[in-house]
Amino acid sequence: MNITRRATGTLESLAARAGFEVEWSNAHGEMQRVPDSTLAVLLERMGLPCGNATQLRQSTATLDAETAGRKLPPLMTAECERGIALPAAAVKSASRYRIELESGAIIDGRFTAPRGEAALLSPIGEVGYHTLVINEQRITLAVAPSRCYTVADAWRTLHEDASSVPPLWGVAAQLYGLRRPGDGGIGDYSALAALAIESAQHGAHALAVSPTHAMFSAEPERFSPYSPSSRLWLNVLHIDPAAVFGAEAAHAALARIDAGDAWSQLEALPLIDWPAAAILKLKVLRALFEQFCVHERAQDAPRALEFHGFCVRGGRALEDHARFEALQAAQLAAPDCNGHWRNWPENLRDPRSEDVEAFAQAHRHEVEFHLFLQWLAAKGLSHAQHAARDAGMAVGLIADLAVGCDSAGSHAWSYRDEMLTGVSVGAPPDLFNQAGQAWGLTTFSPRAMRSQGFAAFIDMLRAAFAHAGGVRIDHILGLRRLWLVPDGEKAANGAYLRYPLEDMLRLIALESWRHRSIVIGEDLGTVPPGFRERLTEHGLSGIRVLWFEHAGWGQGFKAPQHWDRDAVSTTTTHDLPTVAGWWLGADIDWRNRIGQTSARADGRDPVALAHEERAGDRAALWRAFQAAGLAPHDAPAPPLGSPPVDEALAFVAMTPAVLVTCPLEDLLALADQPNLPGSIDEHPNWRRRLALPVDELFREATFRDRLRAVAAGRAASAPAPSSASASSPSDTP
Repeated sequence: MNITRRATGTLESLAARAGFEVEWSNAHGEMQRVPDSTLAVLLERMGLPCGNATQLRQSTATLDAETAGRKLPPLMTAECERGIALPAAAVKSASRYRIELESGAIIDGRFTAPRGEAALLSPIGEVGYHTLVINEQRITLAVAPSRCYTVADAWRTLHEDASSVPPLWGVAAQLYGLRRPGDGGIGDYSALAALAIESAQHGAHALAVSPTHAMFSAEPERFSPYSPSSRLWLNVLHIDPAAVFGAEAAHAALARIDAGDAWSQLEALPLIDWPAAAILKLKVLRALFEQFCVHERAQDAPRALEFHGFCVRGGRALEDHARFEALQAAQLAAPDCNGHWRNWPENLRDPRSEDVEAFAQAHRHEVEFHLFLQWLAAKGLSHAQHAARDAGMAVGLIADLAVGCDSAGSHAWSYRDEMLTGVSVGAPPDLFNQAGQAWGLTTFSPRAMRSQGFAAFIDMLRAAFAHAGGVRIDHILGLRRLWLVPDGEKAANGAYLRYPLEDMLRLIALESWRHRSIVIGEDLGTVPPGFRERLTEHGLSGIRVLWFEHAGWGQGFKAPQHWDRDAVSTTTTHDLPTVAGWWLGADIDWRNRIGQTSARADGRDPVALAHEERAGDRAALWRAFQAAGLAPHDAPAPPLGSPPVDEALAFVAMTPAVLVTCPLEDLLALADQPNLPGSIDEHPNWRRRLALPVDELFREATFRDRLRAVAAGRAASAPAPSSASASSPSDTP
């Protein structure tokens, strides 16, 4: 018994030191304890074996060496104008140091801290990635501003003489669902540019867009934008073939593969046929690539030189992605046919192996085709952002950064030493998902982040900010901790792993200012105490959604003026019902249809009960609209067939939020939501297309009226704070 207790205590200690929360509080505020068996599996998969006493001692010693502070890490973060403490064990008193600033200036100094106390560097007044030199050791000092670039900063950049910042609003769109004549059945970057221009002309200052991360060219049936192959590169299926080479060249490419009719048929579908549309678009793009190689690249034409420059700037990371795309296609074509790189021949699992290099040389033309695709995608997305800004938007595109990437994808293959293996990111059981969630995604190991100087994390941030005026970080709660589920286990059988929150927030703020880009954190779900306040301190805006803004148990919905100022307000998100769908109870019926409704112990019909509860919520929401002056006090709530979409949009627009985003689904009063969490093929997730092309939307009187109502609601809302958001000399790079 005593031996078991000692072993268990050692396991708990190792897990806690590795960053796992052995105990955690569930959505009901009840303390839970992670089983030893779960901790053991998770530790093993973090590279800390613990199957016996010897392994426990060795893994504990490994963590001791990593945390003893005898050697400085390759990167340390700090805040501008604040002192920087270094571990006492890593620095000898009276030793000299040098700081090489990014600007070229040099700071020389000497440590004077008493023995055993932390050595202090004087505050640095210049933000950036500087180099600290101590003896022969060189450490990167990432000195960040105190907060991120904000909406107010974006407005003042556009209007330098502005004394105040007006309440701003924008549109939120699912890129794949946009429609444009000639798009071949998938929304593209040209349609996004058109939407940005039209939205700006009607007063919008931001356009939030679904993730544009790279997917799997060889597996077009994998199309969830939140399960990407890589968060470093772009989805090539959103390329408009005519954008760079012109409509004539695109039509000629279609003619060469005799696919004009198929292209038009795919374009007319109400739902995207991803496999068919992807295969056809890649054939068209390949035909353009072959023409490019013959007529431009061979002659060093201007576009060929531009393409070469893009490849040089993309460096090893871009080359790795292109090699992965070619390798995966070859593996899927082989007799054993396996797309997951961990099941490839061992010599191909390492991107630095001689066999991968030999493959890349033997299939150079194929690798360069995928480089070509990334070049076209980057040009398309960059054009959309420039179009938004040129049309007058203060922010422009707001990119969406997924919480993780598919473990079978190029990001995990290229950065395999930095990624977690054998686990899935997810969420524990809560009020909305009682079984918990396992998303099938992986992400960075916090141990590897520290040991590798956060290089992979910084690369990902720069990719997210590259073509946008803002970034929405999906499940930003993951900066503090992530729920990890061992592969093959139920979502409830996981544990929280803590992440270096302060370091990550500083790096986000630094990259935010370098790119002049705002940051929004999707902070929905079970939020740890004080977490939202930390985000606000660092200039990150949270998200407030109509369905969750209740005044308290049984007190109905919050009045607009009581919503948070330091957040982005919206009616709904891609994972939640639209206004029309919520009013109808379409989400309740969908969940019942696909088997997500659980029987009740009291025998009552759970669907009928859910509709009964929704009826009460509808009445409460209508009362909130009446109290806000958006509906007559003596008017009854509208019937199910006439959802109060206009009132909902105006209600959210009246909040004092720094920014309001209006989903296209609500501006069009659509009942269907883009994604139904927990479903795969049972619901048409990520496949719905708008009925009208982008340019025709803005000719619809009802659509224009809703835009005007949103603009009016924003004008009537409380003024955005001015002095608190103004840039100050100490935190402006």
